[in-house]
Amino acid sequence: MSVVLTTASVPDQDKVAYWNDAVSRTLVPMEVAPRGDGPFDGRIATDRLGYLQVSTVEADAERVSRTPALIARSSEALVAVAVQMSGTATFFQDGRRAEVREGDLVVYDTTRPYSFDYPQRFATHVFQLPCRTLGVPNSDIRQVTGRAIGTGDGFGAMLLPFLDTLASSPADGYPPAVADRLAGNVVELFATLVAERAHPGGTDTDAPSHLVRRVRDHINRNLSDPDLSPERIARAQRISVRYLHRLFEGEGTTVGQLIRQRRLEECGRELGRRGGTAPTVSAVAQRWGFVSPAHFSRSFRAAYGVSPREWRNLRTAQEDLGGAPAVPSAPGTAPADTAGVHGADRHGVGLAPSSR
Repeated sequence: MSVVLTTASVPDQDKVAYWNDAVSRTLVPMEVAPRGDGPFDGRIATDRLGYLQVSTVEADAERVSRTPALIARSSEALVAVAVQMSGTATFFQDGRRAEVREGDLVVYDTTRPYSFDYPQRFATHVFQLPCRTLGVPNSDIRQVTGRAIGTGDGFGAMLLPFLDTLASSPADGYPPAVADRLAGNVVELFATLVAERAHPGGTDTDAPSHLVRRVRDHINRNLSDPDLSPERIARAQRISVRYLHRLFEGEGTTVGQLIRQRRLEECGRELGRRGGTAPTVSAVAQRWGFVSPAHFSRSFRAAYGVSPREWRNLRTAQEDLGGAPAVPSAPGTAPADTAGVHGADRHGVGLAPSSR
């Protein structure tokens, strides 16, 4: 439901205090200082599309500042995109100054100080979302802040009318499923915008590759955890689940499939070892994150064509004949260090792509 706050019916002597409170409650805590001497007028309307907050601010000349003390009062890290619909602004963040004209947009991070100086009456759309949902490195966001991004051509020319229409349409006019999908589309567009600006020409692929390696390392370190899942992995890496899946789209597999494959490989290695008292199949399955021994046995047979016990017997017989132990690898799959992934159920078994 849309919420509208306006100074229209507030006594002149109370307008500034009311407006300061309205802006701080609707967006994030900020200090607001009007630039004129006469009565101040302002209006702010806000709505939600899933985890995306969409606000439109119209006000007389003012300066707004986000200070370290105010940042300390905020509990959530947000990224915002402001689209200047009328008037101009001077924006400061991360040691950079941007002159923002009508039609320009700026990206900013609410966890670091910033300010906007509006020399005359203005209108702006503000889109706020949790930083974790954007799914891009903080270093990329920092490269984009404090810069005005023109929307006269290229990607910006496509983005501006879409954002203007979205901000001007009541969110309660969309069914919840449609609202969530729209929010996801906006996140994808913002992530593309940040990546485009942080890595002009698209030549820098090191950040995504490094993140994929980090995810693989995290999976390898936590295979024994039966609750290992895309959601937990994304949380640990401080990225969104959506971005996690996108990272692996070019890897030839899904996140859940990678978890399952790595677990099966480690189980196969352990079952193929000789010496001492051999652990039971169920003990091996549990050690590598499988909750149900029966489920593990079915998964193992589906991947390798034999049951875990048959695999153990085959490996023992091969070693008796002088053969070297082999690492199991499912027919038609890539090696473990090159496979990629979707979701995993509580047994570590990959879900079908349609269940993302």
